[in-house]
Amino acid sequence: MLNTADTSSIAKSIEEEAYNTVTASSIDEGIEILQVYSPAIGIRLLQRVKEGDEDTLMKEMHVNGVTTNDIVEVLKRTPIHPRIVPAIKAAHAAGCELRIVSDANTFFIETILDHLGLSDYFSEINTNPGYVDEEGRLRILPHHDFTKSPHGCCNPCPPNMCKGLVIKRLLCEHGNKKFIYLGDGIGDYCPSLRLRESDYLMPRKDFPVWDLISNNPKLIKSKIHEWTDGAEFERVLLSLIQAIITNADANQFFNLDCKFESLPISSHDAMPQALRVPI
Repeated sequence: MLNTADTSSIAKSIEEEAYNTVTASSIDEGIEILQVYSPAIGIRLLQRVKEGDEDTLMKEMHVNGVTTNDIVEVLKRTPIHPRIVPAIKAAHAAGCELRIVSDANTFFIETILDHLGLSDYFSEINTNPGYVDEEGRLRILPHHDFTKSPHGCCNPCPPNMCKGLVIKRLLCEHGNKKFIYLGDGIGDYCPSLRLRESDYLMPRKDFPVWDLISNNPKLIKSKIHEWTDGAEFERVLLSLIQAIITNADANQFFNLDCKFESLPISSHDAMPQALRVPI
């Protein structure tokens, strides 16, 4: 059995293949549903969503007859690469503590995780609160209440959430663990800057976070391992985890009966080479 007390943590943000792409697509599809009822409202509210005011979108959808059941059905049919779920389950089986850091909301995330059978695989979800009120309307509140005070981050974070502050807290609370951070959105740049030399960053190539990293890669202290799709996501992630396990002090990290076959990666596979981002 794995001793998870000191094993690697995976901090995950949901504008990534497994989560963020799902939830970001879900927001877009939610706007598409709204546009069926009122095209003008859908177009007008798109900018509000980008500004972190998804609650306004949910209000207009409710007024125009879109129910929470409609939203749930949209979330359930959002496509996801077939290798994402096996990769998450394999990482969990290897002893990794999985966390979500997302600019989506609890309603979206919990709905998707439940639909995919992944609810029990994550120990923590950091996101915007989402709930259904007494009128049956989905409410989405900001993770950081920017109407009272800004979060003060100078990086390109949305006003309602700075993922870098979340990662800063997690590093303080679990500093003895190695972190693997996966992301693709603009909001994933700030937490990327927080990672240490002992951590690993998996940015999605040719997405906003990749472009920001490429502008000045010397600002990133962690090792960079790119990915492009679900298959590469699985290969790179599980190779990194296996390399961490293999290189770890057995007495510190694992009991003697640790089993590696839970990872669908050959024990002879080499650890992915850290990427040289163009300067």
